[in-house]
Amino acid sequence: METNQHNTLIKTWDQLSHDLEMEDFPQIPDAEIRMIQAIAERVKQLLRGNPELLMSHLYRLDVDEAKVQKMIFENTDMPVHEGIAQLIWNRQKMRIQTKEQYKQKPIDGWEDF
Repeated sequence: METNQHNTLIKTWDQLSHDLEMEDFPQIPDAEIRMIQAIAERVKQLLRGNPELLMSHLYRLDVDEAKVQKMIFENTDMPVHEGIAQLIWNRQKMRIQTKEQYKQKPIDGWEDF
C-alpha cells in the first residue's frame, strides 16, 4: 500500500473512532474493510440504542442526508448499518484527502494578533 494511502487510512480511522466515540475499538492497521466493519458495529449499536445520537454524528461528520435516507429506505443490497458505515467512511476519507491536497502554510506573524 502506498504511503499516502496508508496515512489517509490511519487518519480516517483515528478521526472516526474519536468522532463516533469508539474508544473500545483498537486501531486496525492497513485493513480498510475491518475498519469499516468496526464502524458498522458502532452504527448498529447507535441504531438500536440511540438513533438520535447517530443522526447527530452523521450531521456533524457531514454525511449527505439524501444518501443516508436512500440507504435507510431504498437500499436492499446490504444491511442499513453497513451501508451507513460505508457512507461515513467514504465521506471522511474524502475530507482528509481534500485537507491534504489543499493544505495551507501557516501565516507568518499570526501569533501577534
